[in-house]
Amino acid sequence: RVTFFGSSLVASGALPKGQPLEIEGASRPGIVTKAGLMLFGNDGKALLVKNLQMAEGKMIPAGQYFSSGSSAAVELTVEERAFALQMRAVWQSILTNVAEIQDSTDFFKSGAASMDVVRLVEEVKLRAAGCHLQNEDVYMNTSFQEFIQMCVRKLRGEDREEELQVDYVEKEVNNMTVRMPHQLFINGEFVDAEGGKTYKTINPTDGTAICEVSLAQVGDVDRAVAAAKEAFEEGEWGRMNPRDRGRLLYRLADLMEQHQEELATIETMDSGAVYTLALKTHVGMSIQTFRYFAGWCDKIHGSTIPINQARPNRNLTFTKKEPIGVCGIVIPWNYPLMMLAWKTAACLAAGNTVVLKPAQVTPLTAVKFAELAARAGIPKGVINILPGSGSVVGQRLSDHPDVRKLGFTGSTEIGKHIMKSCAVSNVKKVSLELGGKSPLIIFSDCDMDKAVRSGMSSVFFNKGENCIAAGRLFVEDTIHDAFVARVLEEMKKMKVGDPMDRSTDHGPQNHRAHLEKLLEFCRTGVKEGATLLRGGQQVDRPGFFFEPTLFTDVQDHMYIAVEESFGPVMIVSSFKGGDVDEVLRRANATEYGLASGVFTRDISKALYVSEKLNAGTVFVNTYNKTDVAAPFGGFKQSGFGKDLGQDALNEYLKTKAVTIEY
Repeated sequence: RVTFFGSSLVASGALPKGQPLEIEGASRPGIVTKAGLMLFGNDGKALLVKNLQMAEGKMIPAGQYFSSGSSAAVELTVEERAFALQMRAVWQSILTNVAEIQDSTDFFKSGAASMDVVRLVEEVKLRAAGCHLQNEDVYMNTSFQEFIQMCVRKLRGEDREEELQVDYVEKEVNNMTVRMPHQLFINGEFVDAEGGKTYKTINPTDGTAICEVSLAQVGDVDRAVAAAKEAFEEGEWGRMNPRDRGRLLYRLADLMEQHQEELATIETMDSGAVYTLALKTHVGMSIQTFRYFAGWCDKIHGSTIPINQARPNRNLTFTKKEPIGVCGIVIPWNYPLMMLAWKTAACLAAGNTVVLKPAQVTPLTAVKFAELAARAGIPKGVINILPGSGSVVGQRLSDHPDVRKLGFTGSTEIGKHIMKSCAVSNVKKVSLELGGKSPLIIFSDCDMDKAVRSGMSSVFFNKGENCIAAGRLFVEDTIHDAFVARVLEEMKKMKVGDPMDRSTDHGPQNHRAHLEKLLEFCRTGVKEGATLLRGGQQVDRPGFFFEPTLFTDVQDHMYIAVEESFGPVMIVSSFKGGDVDEVLRRANATEYGLASGVFTRDISKALYVSEKLNAGTVFVNTYNKTDVAAPFGGFKQSGFGKDLGQDALNEYLKTKAVTIEY
């Protein structure tokens, strides 16, 4: 008689590799795989069994069915018998109420407590330096015989996790060898997509293919979600102490820091980001984000609430903050690693598991991150990375009944579609960071040097592929011409070129379709009567390079005044001096509300304008100054929900109220 535990239905697809197991009466043999025992029903559907309990009560991982007999009866060497004798004496000193330690003596049934577990682990360290136990090992091997067998297997190295297998693409670039995974990452393993489907990811610097990347299909999404669900509901991640969870996230941040030059190089190759910016911001802020949220893991808690008490009884009400479960995350291509970090770090800190879809055009740092996560010890199934199309992977995540939260950064159009799908499927919790047309108001009493520097940065930072980029600058009429002249002089100094070159200011746009969109955007601006002072053309060289661009005389009704370019295009309009409310009306006359800014030396004016600007972030006498501790998110059609800061945790938590009468 055998009892199944941890069973789950398996989506149809390619059969896993494993040993066949003949089962009397079954329609076909089962398969013993690394993940468990796969059984097939008469209807052709499959079941994956995680654990098996035998008639005598012993439970084994189903994936070890064929090896369980031999592994349960390891014959000890002379040295191992001596170690067992020492440990029998240790057990005897802990379990003082037991007359004699037998092989069948159960540690906990004999009275041991959690402090005794800590002592036992430390006693093993003193006697066998190569045997590093976790408290969990003692809880899973409670009899003396099981405990000794487990220790001996560890000393022999037999229980080690199978080494992570990575099929790298290697390239010599930026004076180093970069090693890039290129497959899907599901349940702790790099695997090919269903049907072996792949696509080419392109280097925007020269338009050549970097490598072939696995292209996820619907079946791959289903397998990833199933792995994430099992990791949350049955795996060690769901049972893990929050402080231990934080320790793993700190370790992941440390590994990212050790590989920061490699990550920045891959980011530059795949997205066109200037290497120095990729190192400082794309990768540097990602590391900071994981460290910040690692510190939050053991500080998530509810509160006690006074309620009306029904006499003569008393009542106690308290709240608990609990993880949501399996979360889908869909990120854009402008900051591939940083957008991953902003959402994933908060999601994991809250205790959830993740299935993440990177942008199809920039998948490589995401799959490299998956490798580092595995090497940091993040348990299998907690993080799953699926390069693929939005119409297939993103849509399936939105529709999947086992995904309970979806976080998305991208266009407003796609955000609306995701929101509808999440509502129709299972009313998923949703957070959206969408488009923007952020206004920057520059008053005549500003610090002109600072306004020019920050105004340039507000538009051209990360080659304009920046969600909070200043989509429109309103400059007071008395300084308008001087400001524009200063900007033109600075633009002439900008170096457009190879993003690996440390002196380059401006690299290629992310991909060809985006370059063509920018060219059309500028043609529309000229056609509508705006003055093109500089740029607006593709740079005459291989790759997807676009000239930094400056438009003036832009009227409020024009297309380029209303729509987001998401590129290095500065849109300048003037406003009459002294009419603060009128420029505020114009600045707020947009369906977007992601960010905004104001430059003035008048603190009263600065505070008034920051209060009236209808945007999730307001910068005063600065711009682009985001920090891991400050919440980030928009209003109106720029979306809802927050990344970063304590507020971000609430996007990945649910609140439960408990009331007790006593």
